[in-house]
Amino acid sequence: MSIKDLYQIFLHSAGVNTDTRSIQPGQLFVALKGENFDGNTFALQALEAGACCAVVNDSVAAEDPRLVKVPDTLSALQELAAYHRRQLGIPVIGLSGTNGKTTTKELIKAVLSAKYRVAATEGNLNNDIGVPLTVLKIKADAEIAIVEMGASHPEDLRPLLVVSQPTHGLITNVGKAHLLGFGSFEGVKHAKGLLYDYLKAHEGVAFANADDETLQGMLWERELGCIPYGLDGISVSSTPFLRLKWADGKVLDTHLVGAYNACNVLAALKIGWFFCVPEADAFNAIADYTPSNNRSQLLKTERNTVIVDAYNANPSSMAVALDNLALCEGRKVALLGDMRELGADSAAEHKRIVERLAGVEAYLVGEEFTAAAAGTGIPCFPTSDDLAAYLKEHPLEGCIILVKGSRGTRMEKVIPSL
Repeated sequence: MSIKDLYQIFLHSAGVNTDTRSIQPGQLFVALKGENFDGNTFALQALEAGACCAVVNDSVAAEDPRLVKVPDTLSALQELAAYHRRQLGIPVIGLSGTNGKTTTKELIKAVLSAKYRVAATEGNLNNDIGVPLTVLKIKADAEIAIVEMGASHPEDLRPLLVVSQPTHGLITNVGKAHLLGFGSFEGVKHAKGLLYDYLKAHEGVAFANADDETLQGMLWERELGCIPYGLDGISVSSTPFLRLKWADGKVLDTHLVGAYNACNVLAALKIGWFFCVPEADAFNAIADYTPSNNRSQLLKTERNTVIVDAYNANPSSMAVALDNLALCEGRKVALLGDMRELGADSAAEHKRIVERLAGVEAYLVGEEFTAAAAGTGIPCFPTSDDLAAYLKEHPLEGCIILVKGSRGTRMEKVIPSL
């Protein structure tokens, strides 16, 4: 079956699903295969649950007119999404970067939604499966879309760009993350720079932080112009919520924690300006936005104020989070979990963070931080559960507490103890 024929099935379906546990009647099931699962074995179950048809590998022996057999189901999913994207005559903003992707995406969505019907990546669906699913969820009445794209290896963005076909793009920043997959900081720059390469090749529009020398250098190397944004003429404070004040007296108060979010706010405002969203509406949209999902959240417990930035961590995001904590008033405490996927640089990067903690009250979780903090006297724990148990027996009170770590450390588990 051709992709064009499969697309006709998609158009008459109730959407695409890759998980039989959540199949809804009329959906198109795509059987994906991974290291620890094989959706092909559940294809008939998906049909029994109400799927209109199931896309499976052509090695599947079962016979059913509702089975669409293809050489590779992931490729079929991506090709189907790319075909759908070509039918949409709307701007698509491609978004990548080391830190702040999801927060920036949500801010851009909030601003553009003041004027347009906006489709955007849901949650963190930004990989080789999530991006095509995001594109396939874009409805015919959408006026603009925002597609977040993640990468942990040098060429990860390439197929995502083919699927999403962005007309506009933004790299939030380039930092030290996933070094195990990228190999080096230069590898990170190459991987993220694929978005700039795509925009240049397709005459797209790039938005970029004028204060970020790395991004500006990447643009210069490609002879790619940009729509700049930056802090020129703007003062920033975070006590703990972020406030921006312009030289002309305009003030924007947000519900975001951390001065490091200023560039994310400015990116959203600049994109809103480019797409002619009235400034007052853009300001109101950002002022009304409240972060969630353990990203730059501020929680008030009965005993403490907690900055929850526990969705993920890498050396650059950890550093700016600690810098922000240092600006807060009162007794400050850092609860930090290991930073994963740093490869050969891991020991040195954890050591650098520990050195930043000199004179700071801190509790650390994980093997890497335990090794890096040897001899410092900083309390270390194998897991976040162990730290949570300790904090129940030795409660903190009257503190402003940063909770941060890579996803695998599950640092949010300590929050009930605070």
